[in-house]
Amino acid sequence: MMKTALTASLGWIDARFPLTKMWNEHLAEYYAPKNFNFWYYFGSLALMVLVIQILTGVFLTMNYKPDAAAAFASVEYIMRDVEWGWLIRYLHSTGASFFFITVYLHMFRGVMYGSYRKPRELVWVIGMLIYLCLMAEAFLGYLLPWGQMSYWGAQVIISLYGAIPYIGEPLSVWIRGDYVISDVTLNRFFAYHVISVPIILLALVVVHILALHHTGIGSNNPDGIEIKKQPKNEKGWYLDGIPFHPYYTVKDIFGVVVFLIIFCGIIFYAPEFGGYFLEHANFVPANPMQTPEHIAPLWFFTPFYAILRAVPDKFLGVIAMFAAVGIWFVLPWLDRSPVKSIRYKSPIFKAILALFVISFLALCYLGMQSATPILTNFARGFSVIYFAFFLLMPFYSTWGQCKPVPERVTS
Repeated sequence: MMKTALTASLGWIDARFPLTKMWNEHLAEYYAPKNFNFWYYFGSLALMVLVIQILTGVFLTMNYKPDAAAAFASVEYIMRDVEWGWLIRYLHSTGASFFFITVYLHMFRGVMYGSYRKPRELVWVIGMLIYLCLMAEAFLGYLLPWGQMSYWGAQVIISLYGAIPYIGEPLSVWIRGDYVISDVTLNRFFAYHVISVPIILLALVVVHILALHHTGIGSNNPDGIEIKKQPKNEKGWYLDGIPFHPYYTVKDIFGVVVFLIIFCGIIFYAPEFGGYFLEHANFVPANPMQTPEHIAPLWFFTPFYAILRAVPDKFLGVIAMFAAVGIWFVLPWLDRSPVKSIRYKSPIFKAILALFVISFLALCYLGMQSATPILTNFARGFSVIYFAFFLLMPFYSTWGQCKPVPERVTS
């Protein structure tokens, strides 16, 4: 009786909404390569962290006051007096760093296995738009605690727009809504952070998944072999494909459990993570009359901040900082290698990719430090390596001997 009622209810819904059709297209009958490895956890983990951020953000807005006179006190109220408020706040603040960790690893997997190559150029571009939205969302939320570092960090970053000729100063005033960071700025950033950018972000995530699951494209794999160009077997499966559900849903659940163990361990035992996730200066109320000794953004912005400081001219530094992000958009058209996956690319490509990873991590560290002459010179050297990875890719991606790509995916 119960089964009949559920079947009838599902039929009633399907007649009015394509619920079963969506389930089949994106899970039950979506065929993914059978050789996914560790690196393929991070897409689903990023989606899970997005859900955590949205849910915790909703609860935080119930007690947060976007007012310059009350914002810092409202955060303290959440931490001290709201039942489980400290946990919700730490889930949100630590979740922001874990969001970027999963996204950076997701992007690195795409670079390793050539997931940006044809026919997935649009999937990559949409993914980079998601990354831009994440950066905007993190920057907007950075001001909301109204602590010393959030206040002065936002002041420094917004003032960079003043270096743009002719429109710089009016643009800075427009972003702030005032001539200085003020209550108007706080209200404006709060509205963008909780409404405007999340709507755009969610829309882009949906479009990203739809583009990936489009007929004839599908997920890439560690071998870079297009399984949807293969014939199907007697079950209607691609020869090297398996249904995403239940095989990869179970695999992803395992990944989620391991991730949550690490995530909760950080939240309960080291939520500030030595000042990398929550800076110590941000536990002091914002004071427009007292500048912190050292101002730096959170760690996920520091590679680009280090590039900015490495350039002597302020305007050229701003251009270099934005170029360091924007150049990722053209990556699909820079790689001329005859193969997609790092497994079969030449040793030259592998060595240069390793240098790029070292340069990115080094810039991340240097952006957190005070700008001394020695560290600035190091930042300049690593910035050259960073940009050389992209600008020289049309040349070095064709050098060296690539390994032969197998006809079928490997285990």
